[in-house]
Amino acid sequence: MTLDELRIGSTATITKVGGFGPLRRRLLDMGLTPKTKIMVRKKAPLGDPIEIFLRGYELTIRLEDANKIEISEVSA
Repeated sequence: MTLDELRIGSTATITKVGGFGPLRRRLLDMGLTPKTKIMVRKKAPLGDPIEIFLRGYELTIRLEDANKIEISEVSA
């Protein structure tokens, strides 16, 4: 499953960060690293971008970038 498929209010753990070069480096620099817990807070009216909560802060990310982040959903 990838981050762009996660529903609002759901929590997951990052398992793998994909992408190449500067994009991958940027995602890692923003704190999107493996074993990090994340939660989708909200989505824009047309679905792109999404706001996620991780490491105590909110981050807005485009769906195009979110689909490069593999996650495993945390069961409630």
